[in-house]
Amino acid sequence: MESLNPTSTSHHHRLQSPLFIPSTPPLQSIFNIKRSFNRRIVCELKTTQNDKKNKKKKLVQNKIVLSEGAPSLSEDDDGNLEASAEKSEQSSLLRLLKRVPKRVLGVLSNLSLAIAEMGSVAALMALGTVIEQGETPDFYFEKYSEENPVFGFFTWRWVLGLGFDHMFSSPIFLGLLVLLAASLMACTYTTQIPLVKVARRWNYLNTSEAIRKQEFNDSLPRASVRDLGVILMGAGYEVFLKGPSLYAFKGLAGRFAPIGVHLAMLLIMAGGTLSATGSFRGSVTVPQGLNFVMGDVLNPIGFLSTPTQEFNTEVHVNRFYMDYYDSGEVSQFHSDLSLFDLNGKEVTRKTISVNDPLRYGGITIYQTDWSISALQILRDDEGPFNLPMAPLKFSGDKKLFGTFLPVGNTDSPTVKGISMLARDLQSIVLYDQEGKFVGIRRPNSKLPIDINGTKIIILDAIGSTGLDLKTDPGVPIVYAGFGALMLTTCISFLSHSQVWALQDGTTVVVGGKSNRAKIEFPEEMNRLLDRVPEVVDKSSLNAINN
Repeated sequence: MESLNPTSTSHHHRLQSPLFIPSTPPLQSIFNIKRSFNRRIVCELKTTQNDKKNKKKKLVQNKIVLSEGAPSLSEDDDGNLEASAEKSEQSSLLRLLKRVPKRVLGVLSNLSLAIAEMGSVAALMALGTVIEQGETPDFYFEKYSEENPVFGFFTWRWVLGLGFDHMFSSPIFLGLLVLLAASLMACTYTTQIPLVKVARRWNYLNTSEAIRKQEFNDSLPRASVRDLGVILMGAGYEVFLKGPSLYAFKGLAGRFAPIGVHLAMLLIMAGGTLSATGSFRGSVTVPQGLNFVMGDVLNPIGFLSTPTQEFNTEVHVNRFYMDYYDSGEVSQFHSDLSLFDLNGKEVTRKTISVNDPLRYGGITIYQTDWSISALQILRDDEGPFNLPMAPLKFSGDKKLFGTFLPVGNTDSPTVKGISMLARDLQSIVLYDQEGKFVGIRRPNSKLPIDINGTKIIILDAIGSTGLDLKTDPGVPIVYAGFGALMLTTCISFLSHSQVWALQDGTTVVVGGKSNRAKIEFPEEMNRLLDRVPEVVDKSSLNAINN
């Protein structure tokens, strides 16, 4: 392989870095051997064909005609014929089986089929966001009843029969994902990989006519193909030279990008499938100061859901508290959580809030809700007593909790008492036995209030934290897939440009093409060709031709 000499006599000042070029003598000898070998094969083929024709003529001329009294075929001959027929049938079957995979790949790699698959997956995903997921059958019986079907036909039978109540782990959804993945792999195997293999080949064009057929073509009189190679190399091209022929390319990464896009999509689908079939979900509302075990809350989502050792971890709610706006509205709520292993050792502790979860051993604990579980009070300096709080129906999104303290004869059919209502943990509203407002007290204020001779002190409002727990082993895979998809999508915009040139006497014939930059590529080539120096010395031209 030759290399451009950085100290060439006529244009050494333009060389920036070495240009690697295949060596001419070894390759030329290989080409000569190849031509002679090809001519020998052609001659042998012609001779073989002529021999077959001559044999066929002789067979026709010497054909034997059997008379009526000719002996019949023996049983052995019949057996040979049957065996040969069976062999021919087996060979035909094998040829058919070999063709089947190609036909299947051809069907799966069809663009229309892939678009239909992606459209179907998108439609099912949209339907999964409309239909409530993971509810009890009674919920679907009521909402999608047969007496009032949606669109006149859609009832609970469709939802439960097709698994639309758990859309993303339903057989129809997972089946479409598998079919789409097969189409992507078939397209990659049959289309994208062959394109990359072709793009990586060094393809020299040895005639001026072939070069002038390219999308861009031009000619440089009194120029050197070596100088052109140096200019192209300075512009970022990989340049190869064999005798008077030049081949250069750049942007090969753009050819690999579609394969990367397909692999990224496969990663996303694999991660989504793993999330839908191998995850756990659960929710719990825990009063401040109480414990729960993770495994008692987490429920499997799919058939691949497998519990881990961390499911035995115990969670203790140390404290629950809320932040408020100046208007008194709740702005944020927090839970101070401690996690203990089977030996009772605290393994981690964190105060979580909305959008700031706790992660441990692949399990994520989210702060999602809150409530008030009890009021702690003193009654006539006796106690403390814990009065359970219950949520009350209230219009809008606001919450309201209430409790009741009986006063007087509790065995009476008309029990009277003191009512206490709370919107949050910072104030309690009290009403007497007749339902009249008597005052507001803050927890921990220790300020008593007298209601018809009964002295009440509000010690504390005990909050409950609403937690969601989940495991999702597919999240890292999905994130990796989306990252790869963004990267390969950007790389796919890189254009793959190719340039051919031939030293035709004192003229350099140049041609090229690009798969994307149809407007920018000719402009770039014109700028590069303008930089190629003109060779004035006749001895240099003779050296180039030789």
